[in-house]
Amino acid sequence: MTDTEKNISGEEKKLPDEKAPQKSQLQGDRYIWGIFITLCLISVVEVFSACSQEIRNGASVFSPIFKHVILLIGGGMLVYGIQHIPYKWFRTLPILVVPLSIGLVFYTIFFGDYINGARRSFTLLGISVQPAELAKLAVVLSMAYILARNQITNGVRNKAIIWCLILVAIFSALLITQGLTNTLLLVSISGSMMLIGGVEFRKIGLILCVLITAGAVGFAAMSGKSEKIEKAQTELATKHVERSGTWKKRLEYFFVGDSIPEYSKPTTSYNRQQHHAAMALANGGAIGVFPGNSRENSRLPLAYSDFIYAIIIEDTGFIGGLVVMFLYISLLIRAGLIARKCTKAYPALLIMGIALMIAFQALFHMAIVVGVFPVSGQPLPLISKGGSSMIIACIGFGMMLSVSRTAIHEDDSGNITENKNQENIPEDIKAINPTNI
Repeated sequence: MTDTEKNISGEEKKLPDEKAPQKSQLQGDRYIWGIFITLCLISVVEVFSACSQEIRNGASVFSPIFKHVILLIGGGMLVYGIQHIPYKWFRTLPILVVPLSIGLVFYTIFFGDYINGARRSFTLLGISVQPAELAKLAVVLSMAYILARNQITNGVRNKAIIWCLILVAIFSALLITQGLTNTLLLVSISGSMMLIGGVEFRKIGLILCVLITAGAVGFAAMSGKSEKIEKAQTELATKHVERSGTWKKRLEYFFVGDSIPEYSKPTTSYNRQQHHAAMALANGGAIGVFPGNSRENSRLPLAYSDFIYAIIIEDTGFIGGLVVMFLYISLLIRAGLIARKCTKAYPALLIMGIALMIAFQALFHMAIVVGVFPVSGQPLPLISKGGSSMIIACIGFGMMLSVSRTAIHEDDSGNITENKNQENIPEDIKAINPTNI
């Protein structure tokens, strides 16, 4: 090893004294911490602004926000605790998380709370649990380990690609019952991780073709089954038919559209969410109406969760919406800078996978709210009110901070270099970082 090493800007910089106390050994990356705290503060303000939906239903004015703040405090403590766990220990989590997430998704499909035409969650100890959030984390953790363990010169072993395909196929089939965007989000995250992990682009394209073909066949089979069940007029069939009709109407509206202005359309069960979301966006203008003055917060279903970005724009305007988007993009960029400085593949893939999961979910949420994607339930990470979504986001932030603390070092000037004090790295995650080649 030479006495100098290039920093992010490409300039030569002397390595820090290994005997001197390193900041990264004591705490995680300060920029990631800053993004986390900022998102938490935005969450408190906007959930309070949007909670009139619950107030209208008879809840105490302080009850929703109080519970939310308690969850955020608990999440912050979780982040602080996880950042002190060396990243090497996370490689064993898929053994537990993958079967657990599959079991919870199956439970939700049959016994979950039926809300707004779909079963996406169930209630545990007063907390809403969405297994789809855990499933995304399970896929990220699994793929980071699989890709890191099967690194070869100029690529990845074919068996790793097959395992990734099987993993994505299973979870995609399960999550399609929770909403189309969940599957699209999962495929986007997985494809990006494989590309970063060294899988050839043509192979990723082949995987996408296989998934699309399998999805089309499965959808056709389900459609035929639905028609038969519909004739039986069972309660379950009726709910599936209603849900299929909702998807069809939303997709038609999204792809075909019409010439009628949004404000002139009557509110129906098919357009209620996007109708009031559009009204909130229009009412916000450039600088917004200020938090607490929202007009649509009591009209928009799930204003505090699936459509909180609409309330953010109504409260803070177009400028506030751009600031929130910038925070998630900044998280992804910062994770990329850290990943580039990791010498090992596993921590680089782990931090990038989690950052992709959080940033992509945020962008999907925003795209749904502004009408770019068809309507489907998707919380805004760390901002939306919800137990499982917030907990998974906090776990993700904790893991990213763990990588930033134990895999790299940041000096007082903000320059990132390799942490020289990595010890006892297991053989299965010693592969060289493909993003650093």
